[in-house]
Amino acid sequence: MSDKKQGFVPYANEADVVAVGKLMIENRLDRITISGDVDLTADKAGLARARKLQALLGGIVATLEGMSLPDELPPPAVGEVDNPFN
Repeated sequence: MSDKKQGFVPYANEADVVAVGKLMIENRLDRITISGDVDLTADKAGLARARKLQALLGGIVATLEGMSLPDELPPPAVGEVDNPFN
């Protein structure tokens, strides 16, 4: 079954990105990156955005609670690559 049918599955892949307003929630295998902003306005549209954000964060928390977690992840490995334009 594809992730599109299942929805956003936290920590399942390096591809899924969900937008809530201008807030981007990016899936990774070892982290979820949240960037941007969203206005949770006092109207039906704001309520819909708040519910979507709540469901996403609830899924992330539930996944983390079901994992065996280290105290802290090591920093990502950073390397250099040759300039492809030279």
